[in-house]
Amino acid sequence: INATQPDLVAVVGDLVDGTVADLGPAAEPLAQLRARDGNFFVTGNHEYFSGAAEWVDHVRELGLRPLQNERVEIAGFDLAGVNDPAGETEGDGPDFAAALGDRDRTRTSVLLAHQPIVIDEAVRNGVDLQLSGHTHGGQLWPGNYLAELANPTVVGLERYGDTQLYVSRGAGAWGPPVRVGAPSDITLVQLASRQA
Repeated sequence: INATQPDLVAVVGDLVDGTVADLGPAAEPLAQLRARDGNFFVTGNHEYFSGAAEWVDHVRELGLRPLQNERVEIAGFDLAGVNDPAGETEGDGPDFAAALGDRDRTRTSVLLAHQPIVIDEAVRNGVDLQLSGHTHGGQLWPGNYLAELANPTVVGLERYGDTQLYVSRGAGAWGPPVRVGAPSDITLVQLASRQA
């Protein structure tokens, strides 16, 4: 990641599938991430299976800024993040009004949201680009069919009205550490002004 010399690093959830006690040391290399505008994190469903509050605290210690239903101004655009829908069972789900409600709509907005299924809310809130993960790009057969049934986009870039959605396959795996036809990726996104 550092070799790409990123302006910003975004981790869009499902960083782990286990507790901080068990996997905290495996996450330590994240402290080495370097980006001019910062390193950001939003929760995925697996953080809620594994103690989301502890993981939010731990990634903060590693130098990532959790965006929990909030927004920050970056040079040229607003970066917002919403909690994963899995947090609703703990009263900690996505809150689009808190993250996007009072923003200046003349500024470009990028939303970090783990699950692609929240794209309709992103469109309603005038988001320009949503970055998501969750699907693992289908990971392997027959999981790819299930991912297609459950998500509006499984991998890559698609447009929904005036909003673009990009879904990364992610760097890891869920369940068996095997991927077929859906190789791991770390996505490099380059934003360009409409006036450029």
